[in-house]
Parts: sequence; structure tokens; C-alpha cells
Amino acid sequence: MNNSLLDELLSQLQDGPTSQIAQQLGTDQDTTANAIAAAVPMLVGALGNNAEQPGGANALLNALQRDHAGAGSMDLGGMLGGLLGGGQSASAGGLGGLGGIGDLLGGLLGGSAPASKQLDAGGILGHIFGDAQPRAESGLGQATGMSSGQAGNLLKILAPIVMAALAKQVAARNMDADSLGNVLGQERAQVQNQGGLGGGLLNAVLDQNGDGKLDIGDLLKIGGNLLGGRR
Repeated sequence: MNNSLLDELLSQLQDGPTSQIAQQLGTDQDTTANAIAAAVPMLVGALGNNAEQPGGANALLNALQRDHAGAGSMDLGGMLGGLLGGGQSASAGGLGGLGGIGDLLGGLLGGSAPASKQLDAGGILGHIFGDAQPRAESGLGQATGMSSGQAGNLLKILAPIVMAALAKQVAARNMDADSLGNVLGQERAQVQNQGGLGGGLLNAVLDQNGDGKLDIGDLLKIGGNLLGGRR
């Protein structure tokens, strides 16, 4: 129950989901796996930063309980089942009219109107990153060898999955706003202390004045090492 949100997400996104996401993005599996390993910590760390702002934890808790939990939403297992193309029915997935990877990714990537706020990936990313979203997309793309468009689409796929996993932990631990803020603060600290590409990207996103723009050159060096020097 007390597993890190990051550890749970990265574990569940391995193999099958990574392969499906790579196919959708038009990238190879290694590039996609490296990008996921950087993007998920960036998303979780940014949520941690938001939760530390005045009223941030309360607003996030309300959004999780309203849009990402309960009878009208798809839980983490159902969402990952959709990514795996498991033919989730509306009743099995818990989200009416949604089944399989085509419908799930189509909704997340804007191919059709979102079935609910849970799948409004653009809206979720806007709340997570604010006006730093273009910096998050371009930094992720440059550091991992993806185009900005591919990086943006990856974030659209991952953002609702991160929120579903967080909603699951909120329910399992019966969190209130204070405990949610504490948990996300710990997750953010973990990302920044571990450094690497995810930590560097998070620091760039949180660079309020944008003066260094995250030192993209340093990020590219980190990304090149992760990709085996293939740049």
C-alpha cells in the first residue's frame, strides 16, 4: 500500500503498455521506455510542486475525487487494460463507450472528444504545468530524441494514467489534503534527489524565470547517455 507512486507507475507501464505507446507514437520501444522513465517523474514532481502552493493540495484532492475516482471513471487497471488492447468493455472499464487501445488513445490524443474530464489530457496537462507546458514538451523531446509533437502526445497519454494511479492511492490510504500534499512532496523530493533526466526536466519546468531554460545542453548529454549515445 505504501509503495512509491513513481515505482508503481513505472512498473505497470513496462513491456506491453510501452510497446503499445511506442506503436502509437511511431517510435521504437527503447526510445519510448527512456522517455516514459523521464516523463513520469516530471509529471509526478510537478504535481508535488502544485500541491505545495496555497490551496493546491485541496484543489488537487477535489479534482481527483470528482474526475478520477468513483463509478464514472476508469481505474488504473482499466486504463492500462485499454492500452494493452484488451477489449475492455464499457462495463469492465467503468467508462461508457470506451474500449481498447484505439478508443482510449484516440480520446487522449484528441482524435475524438474526451469522454470525460478524466480523459481530457490537454486540460490535465494545463493544470499540471500551466504556462510551462511547452517547456516540458520541448525539453522531453530534445532530451530523448523525440519530436516535440511525439513528446507532447506521450505526456497526453501519461497524464491521465498518473492521475488515475494517484486517485487509486488517495482512496486506498483515505488521504486528506494534508496527507496528499505530504506524499506528493516526498515524491517530488525523490525525483529531485535522484537527479537524472527526470529530475533535470522537472527542475527545468519549475524554473520560474526560465533564465537557464533547464540547461538543455546538459539534458541532451544525460539523454544521450540513456540512449546509448544515439543522438
